[in-house]
Amino acid sequence: MSVNVSDATRDDAATRVVLTGFGVFSSIGVGADEFAEGLRAGRSGAKPITLFDTEGFAHANGCEITGAEPERWIHNLPTETLGRATQFSVAAARMAVEAAGADLDDLRARRGMISIGTTDGESYELDHLVGTEVASGPQAMDPTVARRVYPNRLSVAAAQELGLSNVEAVTIATACSAGNYAIGQGFDAIRSGEVDYALCGGADAMCRKTFTGFYRLGTIAPDVCRPFDVDRKGILTGEGAGVLMLESLASARARGARIYAEVLGYGMNCDAYHQVAPNQDSVARCMEIALENAGVKASEVDLISAHGTGTKANDVTESRAIHDVYGDTVPRTVSLKSMLGHTMGAASALAAIACALSIHHGFIPPTINHRETDPECEIDCVPNQSVEADLRIVQNNGLAFGGNNAIVILGKYQEGVR
Repeated sequence: MSVNVSDATRDDAATRVVLTGFGVFSSIGVGADEFAEGLRAGRSGAKPITLFDTEGFAHANGCEITGAEPERWIHNLPTETLGRATQFSVAAARMAVEAAGADLDDLRARRGMISIGTTDGESYELDHLVGTEVASGPQAMDPTVARRVYPNRLSVAAAQELGLSNVEAVTIATACSAGNYAIGQGFDAIRSGEVDYALCGGADAMCRKTFTGFYRLGTIAPDVCRPFDVDRKGILTGEGAGVLMLESLASARARGARIYAEVLGYGMNCDAYHQVAPNQDSVARCMEIALENAGVKASEVDLISAHGTGTKANDVTESRAIHDVYGDTVPRTVSLKSMLGHTMGAASALAAIACALSIHHGFIPPTINHRETDPECEIDCVPNQSVEADLRIVQNNGLAFGGNNAIVILGKYQEGVR
């Protein structure tokens, strides 16, 4: 839970946390500018999966990243020692620092944090090891691949690549809400004065293990993901990384940084209700915690970036929980997974970046592939076409297996206004 900061100090520039740079790897764009263009255009990342053998599956579309070349942003570590997810994470961390205009020598002299969330860690590499073992025995397993599988590499390798030795580097394994967990951790650390900056987000690579698991659950869509649609059939697995540069407002002002948005607060809970089924009351309570922590009234929220997986259970449960909190005045509620697929541990981090970009550029991204809203999901999901909007406050939902919920509230930064 968030640290308590008294009202007397809340407006102090040292305790206000802002977002000044992003690193993005997604199936609809690499880097903040390309990502924003993809969001505004309603670009789809769905395509046939090529990363692993899909023979035997009746359908196998996913939101795979092609042609991204993360090695372009990795200068100091041998890329062959890094798993696919770690390459995304490390490259996104450098991209975020560069996009923020931060000086690495300055960051190295200050106390920082690197917090990366994940669902699968390096399960893509583990898939390869297991396949080799089954086919040829353990003696045939490649030691180089074996050294890639440790999930702590997602954060530690970023610190090594950037030469940041005065940091706490942690990997958070709270599945699909892990990116928001990481942002909340960085938010608290900066507000309390524990660190001066934080690189927070999430990363995952597509893997056969997770695709197969969702397929066996009957939740992989045959073609595209249609959140909140009456004909929705489930998720598409995706991959990528989103890393956000968080720093105090005082720090951003001192170096003349561009500020995309302000982190106003967050909420998290774990209801442990069911391994895969969401709990309506718990999701609603998490929203209330986030709004309370941010000092925001429900009536002030302009947009909700929903978890919005496109499954029957999630979309109805989440929509009802939103109505529990917002009553009959529900803000527009979109699902980015219609474009990005479900990027697992990267999902809420990429969504947080999308929220900040939407605030900064003044638009609402659409829920694509939409035909008819399910009457049990009583929301305006902004179907198929983005709309221009002056967004002041945006809520970003992250809901995970096991009832691990984390929700972040972002606001438009205005000089002298909070």
